[in-house]
Amino acid sequence: MHVELSNVTKVYEDPPETVTALKDISFHVNEGEFLAIVGPSGCGKSTLLRMIAGLDHPSSGQIRFRGDLLTAPHSKISMVFQSFALLPWRTVLRNVEFGLEVQGKPREEREGVARNLLEMVGLRGYENLYPKQLSGGMKQRVGIARALAIDPEVVLMDEAFSAIDEFTAEALRAEVSDIHKETRKTFLLVTHNLPEAIELADRILVLSARPARVKSIVGVDLERPRASTDSEFITIHKDIFALLQAELENSIMRHRLSELKEFRRLKDMEER
Repeated sequence: MHVELSNVTKVYEDPPETVTALKDISFHVNEGEFLAIVGPSGCGKSTLLRMIAGLDHPSSGQIRFRGDLLTAPHSKISMVFQSFALLPWRTVLRNVEFGLEVQGKPREEREGVARNLLEMVGLRGYENLYPKQLSGGMKQRVGIARALAIDPEVVLMDEAFSAIDEFTAEALRAEVSDIHKETRKTFLLVTHNLPEAIELADRILVLSARPARVKSIVGVDLERPRASTDSEFITIHKDIFALLQAELENSIMRHRLSELKEFRRLKDMEER
């Protein structure tokens, strides 16, 4: 197993309130697998990814990478952010080089790796531009190239296509699928877009409403490239949508019951 989570719980202490975001999350990711993570809005999907990246820590439970306990950012795990997170004062080339620079790699080596990756993501000729001169799709291409530059074993993607237009996102998803096929790196994608998850993933992890638990893990045994009009694609979409819809309804019901309990408590206080 490449990445393994065992009974991971995340609790936020904000006195007087305590919020449990994730509860007893357990799953594994195989080497070379593409795993998508979906769930109701606010259920903690991005928190889960940040913990795998070592940017946040579980309140309890364990996260392991190749069997070793993961407690901090790892040089073989990289992340692509929804907000691009490019350094505005660095050129495209220097942004892609950044991770290698932190690792102390020689400039000539850094530049060679960065140029090759920029060609891979279709940005040859844009090396000397700055982020402000790029479209959203181009910025995300830079982000993907930067994540790949350190030659990671695991690539984490947090809503990586949600901040760009659908036409660009479609092209970028195809590129990411090709990169996964070519490199056989392990990918984990957090997304709210079900067709996107089905298009890219080998398996889809479905989380429940907060506190999030693993509700289901759905295998996607479809040949690539995948068409959203294919009958099996539509069936998988319907099945996962039904799981999420049930979670939404349960969440609304829990919220209404909570309001009802609070109303009764106040009424009892008034009648004393």
